[in-house]
Amino acid sequence: MKWTIRQLLKHRQGGMPVDGTADLSAVKERNPEIRGISPVRVTGSCTVGSGSMTCRFRLEGTLTLPESRTWEDIDYPFEIETDEQFVWEGYTATEDDSVHEVTGEVVDPTSVFEELVLLEVPIQILADEAAKPLEGKGWSFASEEEFTARREEEKPKVDPRLAGLADLLGRTGKEPEDE
Repeated sequence: MKWTIRQLLKHRQGGMPVDGTADLSAVKERNPEIRGISPVRVTGSCTVGSGSMTCRFRLEGTLTLPESRTWEDIDYPFEIETDEQFVWEGYTATEDDSVHEVTGEVVDPTSVFEELVLLEVPIQILADEAAKPLEGKGWSFASEEEFTARREEEKPKVDPRLAGLADLLGRTGKEPEDE
């Protein structure tokens, strides 16, 4: 999604609608926790002036991130609404807000979109209870009651080779004494 300044100046009178998709797969290189990103749908409108362009964008897409407990892939949908201003080279901005200076003849908002998506990545993401696995390789999840019941079932069992000795000790009720 790129526009030349010459193309944009044709829309000075009525504004320019924006509706398209952007490939933001470069965010995976900037944040290693992002395992994937769908093509991002970008909608909105831009108002073009003689030396600047002000846009209202809406970005919609899905990030694939690791679940915080299990590291399984989780789809994380996002929606971002933002107002951005682009200023051509040689012109000054009218507002103190964040302004993106355009060098050359092409306006490419891809880097702005990437920054917005990177800011949307949560610190921690947890799966729903229904999707949470209850066991894995070498571990299992159990409540306190389930844990106690399992421990009772796993009480040490007498080795069959020593069963006769256990019977001998059990009949007298005490251990043999040294004489």
